[in-house]
Amino acid sequence: MEQESAPRLQKLQYLTQYTGLSIVVIALWQGLFYLGYLNPVLLPPPSQVALAFWELLKSGDLLRHIGISVLRVLEGFAIAALLGLGFGVAIGLSRTMDRWTDLVIQVLKPIPPIAWIPLAILWFGIGEQSKVYIIFLGAFFPIIINTIDGIRQTDGKFVELARILAVPRLKFVRQVVLPGALPAIMTGLRVGLMVAWMCVVAAELIAASSGIGYLIMDARQLSQSDVVLVGMISIGVVGKLMDSLIKLLERRLVTWKVAYSGN
Repeated sequence: MEQESAPRLQKLQYLTQYTGLSIVVIALWQGLFYLGYLNPVLLPPPSQVALAFWELLKSGDLLRHIGISVLRVLEGFAIAALLGLGFGVAIGLSRTMDRWTDLVIQVLKPIPPIAWIPLAILWFGIGEQSKVYIIFLGAFFPIIINTIDGIRQTDGKFVELARILAVPRLKFVRQVVLPGALPAIMTGLRVGLMVAWMCVVAAELIAASSGIGYLIMDARQLSQSDVVLVGMISIGVVGKLMDSLIKLLERRLVTWKVAYSGN
């Protein structure tokens, strides 16, 4: 009984610490405003941000913009995960595929997704396809790189043992290589999702009339810094929730992994 209650108590302690830190930061922020150290045009106080959040929530605009951005992120991320995992497994298992694709991947990987916007407009126009394409590019490379690295980290002892025992290649890959690479693959998915959210604002620069990135850029043009902060915080919260879902999936799939949680 004590063993079951220990994790719950630990989670409660973490929650209390995070909540306490948040309250301290908000109180300090509000206090600096009252003391006149903060310009409300450049950095509005939490009370003004909360009021802007409530107005956008009450009008339904915030949920509408968030819903559109979430849909775009999910579309781009799903395509990136499908192609990234597929090509990553193929490249990780084949030296020939690695030789063919390594130079292309290493050259394209450092190019920021925002640099692809002009080509995205030429190729796909200013519709949804170009926005999803930018998000896809941002998520694709972390996924494929982590998948390849995860497969390459397979212990050589297992490979030799499989050869000695004449284990069929497909069975070896399915039961040894992929389970061993799963932690790196899940990390790639988490990083890819994070980058996908980072690309939302860039993607919604392409003649968008909706989405959380559009809300932020439109508020910037109108000097509504409180609305800008509402949009930024919304991206952070939704991104955190989606990352937590992937972490939950990882705990279900990688039950044998023992993580170091610090002292």
